[in-house]
Amino acid sequence: MQTAPKKVINGWAMYDWANSVYNLVITSTIFPAYYEAVTGDGKDETLNDSVVFLGREFSNTALYNYALAIAFMVVAILSPLLSSIADYKGNKKSFLFFFCTIGSIACSALYFFDSSNLGFGLLCLIIACTGYWSSLVFYNSYLPEIAAPQDQDRVSAKGYAMGYIGSVILQIICFVFVLAKPFGMTAGKGSQISFLLVGIWWWAFAQFSLSRLPKGTPIARQTDRGSVFTHGYKELRKVWKQVQHLPVLKKYLVAFFFYNMGVQTVMLVATLYGKSELNIPTNNLIISILIIQLVAIPGSYFIARMSEKMGNFKALMITICLWIVACVIGYFLPRNGIFEFYGLATVVGFVMGGIQSLSRSTYAKLMPETKDTTSFFSFYDVTEKIAIVIGMLSFGYITELSGSQRNSVLVLAVFFVIGLALLATGNRKIRN
Repeated sequence: MQTAPKKVINGWAMYDWANSVYNLVITSTIFPAYYEAVTGDGKDETLNDSVVFLGREFSNTALYNYALAIAFMVVAILSPLLSSIADYKGNKKSFLFFFCTIGSIACSALYFFDSSNLGFGLLCLIIACTGYWSSLVFYNSYLPEIAAPQDQDRVSAKGYAMGYIGSVILQIICFVFVLAKPFGMTAGKGSQISFLLVGIWWWAFAQFSLSRLPKGTPIARQTDRGSVFTHGYKELRKVWKQVQHLPVLKKYLVAFFFYNMGVQTVMLVATLYGKSELNIPTNNLIISILIIQLVAIPGSYFIARMSEKMGNFKALMITICLWIVACVIGYFLPRNGIFEFYGLATVVGFVMGGIQSLSRSTYAKLMPETKDTTSFFSFYDVTEKIAIVIGMLSFGYITELSGSQRNSVLVLAVFFVIGLALLATGNRKIRN
């Protein structure tokens, strides 16, 4: 096949520009800090604040974790179905539009979220998260359609670059509203305007992409496929049966499941941990997120070079050791330790991007030779999402049980240790 015209490639890459603002503003920076501010009671700075929801008292941070866990569970359940539709129905553009629309509307609706309507805010958060991750299923499935195999790395990198640029531009605009407080507005109102801008930005630039992407071509059904609504789940079961006969891949997937619980949970709770547990001011939290993003780029290249020299398993094991060190540092960080938090952000940023890219490439190398790569990567995707669900639920539950997020961080360290041990045994199988 030939790579699609430049107009189509640019349109595809612009969806990364459109949706990446959700990940930066809603997931990583402004929304977690705003949530903690509007749900905190401020009575005791040494304890996590409590909120009453559905007749039960929760730690406010634990409730946030539970809400995200629900969202990722929905995505994990929908993912096989969505992958099947993307492959066989040929109407992926309609589904991309649908999930983009509900996600962007939910982000914009967060403008109305305050301390008086907690349930509304959590519902919007869940819908926005579901819309974002579900839309990515269809967005990613376009890549092999519009780019020849030899061009896919280049086209994918272009999307990543566009996403980084777009998200940083809007983040800076949002910083003006939150930190500079123009026109006499409060930081809270600036945050609400930021959520509105995210929704508008995401949806508006997505229309640019949708106008240039092809409609998609339905793939002829095989007679034994059955319903498109069950095919994706049957494919997962088929992949799992194959994995049973591939001991190294099986060991790796279990290891990935455990250490990925730690990686993804840290990325999702870092801002809230810094705000509520360490009492780091919002503007310093924002600086730390920018540090993570800047350090992640050279970190990814360094870890990739390390894997070339010593192999994927050893490189992953060294990287996981650094994650364990980061968890221990996070546990002992003092309250109000701004510069110590910057140091932790540097460590996390260095290993964050590298472990994700290396994990995916390791899985690709361990896969058997097959034309059914979509099913194998759908299995990988579901494994990742279920790990996030368990990680977020564990973090929230331990926080509520012990009254401190620090103990939850130690539990994440245990997940990394289990993953490290499993990788070590998998590495021995490769040598033998």
